[in-house]
This record gives sequence, C-alpha cells and structure tokens, in this order.
Amino acid sequence: MILDAFLSPGGTSAAALLLFRITGLLAVAPMFSARFLPLQLKAAFTVLLVMLLLPAGLAAGGADVAVTPEAMMGELVVGFTLGFAAGILVHAAEVAGDFIAVQTGLSGANLLDPLSQTQMPVLGQFMGLAALTTFLAVGGHRVVLESAALSMQVIPPGAGIHPDGILPLVETGSMLFSLGLRMAAPVIAAVTIGNVALGVLARTVPQMNVLMTAFPLQIGIGLLVLSVSIPLMGGLFTAWPTQLRELGDGLLIQMAPDPGGPR
Repeated sequence: MILDAFLSPGGTSAAALLLFRITGLLAVAPMFSARFLPLQLKAAFTVLLVMLLLPAGLAAGGADVAVTPEAMMGELVVGFTLGFAAGILVHAAEVAGDFIAVQTGLSGANLLDPLSQTQMPVLGQFMGLAALTTFLAVGGHRVVLESAALSMQVIPPGAGIHPDGILPLVETGSMLFSLGLRMAAPVIAAVTIGNVALGVLARTVPQMNVLMTAFPLQIGIGLLVLSVSIPLMGGLFTAWPTQLRELGDGLLIQMAPDPGGPR
C-alpha cells in the first residue's frame, strides 16, 4: 500500500513535502531532537514516518500536489509548530530551573546538558530531565506522532498555511515563560521572604555577616521548597498529553488555509 501510494500520481511530490514537515517536527520535538541520537537513526526514522504518513497525505491532499518554495516553507512551519507545542512543557521546566538557580545563587553551577550539548545550570538541567522523563512516562512522544498524523486532515501536504496563523504561534511562546515562572513561583516567593527577613535581621544585628549567612540560607530555602513543590507539579505533567492535543490542534486550525476546514 505504501509503495503504491509512492508510485501513484503526486506520490513523489507529497513524499517530498512530508519530508519537510517531519524534519521540522523532529528538529524541535522533545527527545526526538536530542543531539546524542545518531544522525543515521534520525534520518531512518524520518523516512519511515514519511512513508507511513504518505497514504494519509495523498488521501487528504489529492494527487495535484506541487513542490514549490512556498509549499516547502509551509511544511517546515507546520512541523515546527507541532514540535514546538510538544516541547513547551519541557523547556518551561528548564526555564523554571534557571529562575530558581538565579534566586538561590546556584546560577554559576553549570554542567554539560547531554540532550542539547550546551552548558546550563544544574537546577535547569534537573528540571528539564525530570520534565522529559515525565513526558515520556505519560506517553507524550506518542501524542507527538499522533499529532503529525492528524495534521494531514487539518493541513494536507502542499495546501500552504494562512499568514494570520503565524501570530498565534509567536504568542504561544509567551506560554513557555509563564509556565516556567509558575513552576518557580513557590521557590521565588520563599527566597524573597527569606531575604526580607534576613535584611530585617541585619538591621537589627549589624555585627552579623550578611553575605556569609545569605548564601547557605538561600540555597537551603530554595532546595527545601523545590523538593516540596515538585510533587505538586505532577498534575501539570500528567495532564500534558491532553493539553498538547488541544494546543497543537488549535494552532494548526488557525494556520489552515480554510479556517472552517475539517478538524
């Protein structure tokens, strides 16, 4: 069936466009975009997804599919949108870890992140890996592949995207920072209260060395509150597959050439 779809009229063009969509998806989606994965494995998985989605793409878009620069850019944007929506929670956890590291004075403690191969604070790396582990545990990776298949119905290969759909994608980026701030809010509030109390104490007892007391106090309060608040984030991570479907579908519907098209 897959071979017949590839050899059918328009099959080669649809496969080429699907290649751009899947490439954009795997370039930014959590776990799939990890740098430690061999390029050969990523390439093989990309080709496999293209061949599996090709029959659905031809059924949705028809045989009159043309490979144009506009169509290729549109497919890249669609794939990037799906991958970006899937990675918001993981990246928000990393942002929360960065916020916490700055507030507790641990921003200078950096390690090499095995996923991105870049230096980042230990707390940011810890939060990101915890979010990624939970993402995989609740089946988020399967939701990403499911979203790629469902995108064939909303935006068929070569159909292009509506220009007005780019703005909601940009606005969705603010969700990353708001989620990160919400995750880090308990630690930020506790450390701020501790600093205020320490400032009052320093005014009361001028002989006290504030700097020598503030650093261990900030770290202790931050880690204590973080250990208490991490279980409370479980509900947010557990409900993420449903939120991912809603977010991805909403962005794709706004990007669809016909806003009243099929969902």
